This record gives sequence, C-alpha cells and structure tokens, in this order.
Amino acid sequence: MRVPIFQVDAFTTRLFTGNPAAVVVFDEFPADAVLQAIASENNLAETAFIVPVGEDYAIRWFTPVTEVALCGHATLASAAVVIERLEPTRSQVTFSSKSGPLIVSKNGDGYLLNFPIRPWQRVELPAGLAEALGVMPVEVLNDVVNYTAILEHAQLVRELKPDLAAIAQLDRSGVVVTAPGDQGYDFVSRYFAPAKGIPEDPVTGAAHCALTPYWAERLHKTSFRAYQASRRGGEIHCRLVGDRVELAGSCVFYLEGTIEI
Repeated sequence: MRVPIFQVDAFTTRLFTGNPAAVVVFDEFPADAVLQAIASENNLAETAFIVPVGEDYAIRWFTPVTEVALCGHATLASAAVVIERLEPTRSQVTFSSKSGPLIVSKNGDGYLLNFPIRPWQRVELPAGLAEALGVMPVEVLNDVVNYTAILEHAQLVRELKPDLAAIAQLDRSGVVVTAPGDQGYDFVSRYFAPAKGIPEDPVTGAAHCALTPYWAERLHKTSFRAYQASRRGGEIHCRLVGDRVELAGSCVFYLEGTIEI
C-alpha cells in the first residue's frame, strides 16, 4: 500500500527552522503497531496521522517511541496539508482527537489553532529536578504531562544544558523551562522530553497550552509573543480565550511524496 506523506516545518516562515513534523494521510487508521513503526522510521519529534471523517479529519500523533494525547506543531502541519494540498478551497479544518475537537483556521499567511488549556498547579521542587537542569528554578509547576521550571531570566533558558538521562528518570513525560522574555518577546521557553524519544523539541505548541495561562496570571495580560529558544527556534503568538488557547503560526513545506508499507 502506498500512502501520501508530507514533511512540514511548523511555527516558522523559513525552511530548516521551526519544528519539523511528518503528516501521513490514510483512508482509515491501520494497526497501532504500524503507526508506531512509521513514526519510528520517520524519526522526527512527531508524526501526525490523519484520516477523513465526514467533512473533517481525525488525527493521532506519535513520537518515535509512543503515542501522545496532543501535539501542536504536527496539528499545525496537518492543517497546512489539508488546506494547501488536499482541499485547497478550504479555510478551516476541525480535527477530532484524544484531546477533543481541535479547530485550525487560515490566518493571513499562517494559521490559528484553538486548543484546550492545560491546567497546572504550583508544587514543591521535585526530587532530582534541579540537579537534572543544572540550575535552581524560581518555582515549579506540575500538570498531567510535564513539570514546568520557572527560571529567573531568559539567558538561563537559552544557555541551559540539562542532564537528559536524569530528566528521563523523572515522574513526568517532560520538562518545560521558561522565563520572562528578552529581545521583544513576552516569555521564552524550551522543552525536553527524552522519555518520549524527544531529547529537545524545537517548538512545542502543546507546552504553550500551560505556559499561556501561567504567563497570563503573572503578566496580567492575555496575548503574548513567545519564543522557544531551541537550536532551530520558533515563534508562537499565544492568546488566552477563556478555557482555550489560540496559537498562531506559519508553515513551510519541505517534502512531499509517498511511503510504501
């Protein structure tokens, strides 16, 4: 069987920056083992699999080692595939997912994603976290997926060289680090998830579902220009709207072809 595959750089306007995602289009989802094998073969942070359902699509996301419940950049890439390649007359698509309906709309030269917020709570410093990061957080947040370590200033985030093996041993899937922004940004962040096969994710839409409400509380505003300070880097415009987060970003197509399974 031959099926279409696309590789798209998400949350960027320039090729070879942002976060690359693969998007594979099926008529119906094959067995989970097949999906995982394809994602492992692609060896990107995320591979999205989309299947037409009525007038819209179902979506699932896999890292090289596991399925995840939500992925922002691969959803953005999938919307670009639907709107720019599969159905170019469309301006909006709704993906049904394990995190509920995810609406993505054309937004000028880019796209606007509408995601649920990821609730968080402040916690005491978890054992081993400061040692894994190599820096003492100002405070720590906990959500259903990640720890978020708040650092004092942006340069600490940019220069961080964490112990990835130690992060993989923590009792959360990953660790977000964030600090007040510099260079015209409201806040900066990075994301490490070695336990999910992602040593460092270049740009993480899902992490901003928790970061946006946190910075809204701290900065007393609802709209943000954020930067994820990975090696590739990526810019996300975030807005808190009730219990939802709007994430705006652009995509650049890198590869289009077919895979044979």
